[in-house]
Amino acid sequence: MSPEPAALTLSLLPLFPLQTVLFPGGWMPLRIFEVRYLDMIGRCHKAGAPFGVVCLSEGEEVRRIDPNAAPGGAAFTREVFYPVGTLAQIEQLERPQPGLLMIHCRGLQRFQVTRSHQLPHGLWVADVRLDPAEPVIPVPEHLVPTRDALQRLLHNLRERDPQGMNEVPLQPPYHWNDCGWVANRWAELLPAPAELKHRLMSLDNPLLRLELISDLLDKIGVER
Repeated sequence: MSPEPAALTLSLLPLFPLQTVLFPGGWMPLRIFEVRYLDMIGRCHKAGAPFGVVCLSEGEEVRRIDPNAAPGGAAFTREVFYPVGTLAQIEQLERPQPGLLMIHCRGLQRFQVTRSHQLPHGLWVADVRLDPAEPVIPVPEHLVPTRDALQRLLHNLRERDPQGMNEVPLQPPYHWNDCGWVANRWAELLPAPAELKHRLMSLDNPLLRLELISDLLDKIGVER
């Protein structure tokens, strides 16, 4: 039996901690105005390189002065994030005015943070281990209504606001017979806390993720 291939690692990956979760295959618009991210996003876009999106468990997206900091202590509020994140690839970038970037990025694969540190100007960088791509598991019969409800939702969104579709997480290519893809798109749309979305994203079993999503839809009364 041949040994399993070693996991791919990345060193000094720039991170973007957010109060939301980027799922693999997801589509996320971001408005960039902090100095620590303007330079990072510009360099990633120029090089065609990804950055990492991680979900905050403590702190805010915008760096703020800590009013309770002890003299000589950390001047900024703490930022703590979960150790599982998603690579993000910039697909659209606009510069509407100086000091502002508008981007759309797509989620690639998950990663595990093995080590991280914050640079003096506030940017987080990390060494990460990339997770293998999820297996494609066809949607089983008992979850077809959950898949079909997502298709109807996409149709309704198109009918209601065709011009605003670029801001919606449901972007092509569509993989309607892939449990992981359907579960991820539902998770992005659910009115659920970021902590719950992060737990769903971190699950290794895409079928289990879709089954949990289906249960959540039942609890909030989504008709299927």
